[in-house]
Amino acid sequence: MNQGNKTAWLALLALCIIWGTTFLAARVGVKAFPPLLFMGTRHMTAGLLLLIWGSIRRRGAPTGIEFKQQLLPAIMLVALGNGIVAMAVKHIPSGLAALLCAMMPVYVTVISLFKKNREPLNAKIVMGLLLGMGGLMVIFKDNLAAIANPQYLGGIAICLVSCLFFAMGSVYTKGRVTTTDVFIKVGLQLFMGGIVLLLGSAVVEKWSDVHRVPAATVCAILYLIFFGSILAFLCFDHVLSHLPVGLATIYAYVNPLVAIVLGFVVLREPVTAYTLLAFSLTITGIFLINAGHRRKDKPAKRRFSNITFRINSLLRISD
Repeated sequence: MNQGNKTAWLALLALCIIWGTTFLAARVGVKAFPPLLFMGTRHMTAGLLLLIWGSIRRRGAPTGIEFKQQLLPAIMLVALGNGIVAMAVKHIPSGLAALLCAMMPVYVTVISLFKKNREPLNAKIVMGLLLGMGGLMVIFKDNLAAIANPQYLGGIAICLVSCLFFAMGSVYTKGRVTTTDVFIKVGLQLFMGGIVLLLGSAVVEKWSDVHRVPAATVCAILYLIFFGSILAFLCFDHVLSHLPVGLATIYAYVNPLVAIVLGFVVLREPVTAYTLLAFSLTITGIFLINAGHRRKDKPAKRRFSNITFRINSLLRISD
């Protein structure tokens, strides 16, 4: 194994850990802080830093056309697809939120069926969809008593809605390949998505206690900015450059497990046999869906820009 591959494997390990911790960090951060304000500040700051870096790299600021091109993805992927998850983790365990958000590939596959140039299903994809839906049913079975609480049920609903918007945003951006610098592209999405979240926060949240920000909230938001967004993205970029795409997606299977374990250890969140069963069904379903797509679309995948793949993978927070 050469030095480049060793570094790439270390970067992949970092991804598996960092992106698995983002749900816990978000739950800690929103305990005493408005969730939309928290996520808006996080994304806007991370986006601004990436924009500064990208502008220095290419020696030019983003253009008006680039802002316009990334506005809809910013709203769908960052604001509605990711930012509102913070509202959910205020009322439900971080591990449960991670498990619900892990079902995003199921949503993408279902939405893709309604495209004009939709791709035919195969046995692996169908089985993956069924297992994913089975995992969702087990989640509801495990939380029947808690669902009687409107806030708890609302948290689950928000996670499911966020997955829907992120899936729609992913399908929308998949074929829209541009030559924009990747740091500018991601930076614009994070920055504008953060602005949208801050505007939403100004309308629906109270900022009266913002001047009393706990140290835990400050640490959580700094961690999410520099580790959950910037460092994780750089690691993923390095992984894509040195390892096959199939290996680069391993983090998607590890992140929910990391989130569940951390929630149990740090916040004493409950982990039941149903939780483990739902995790097994969901992750197996995602694996089969990805395997089915790789099997029938190997040549086509190479035609898509790595930029789009990096953006979509970065934002699922990623959380």
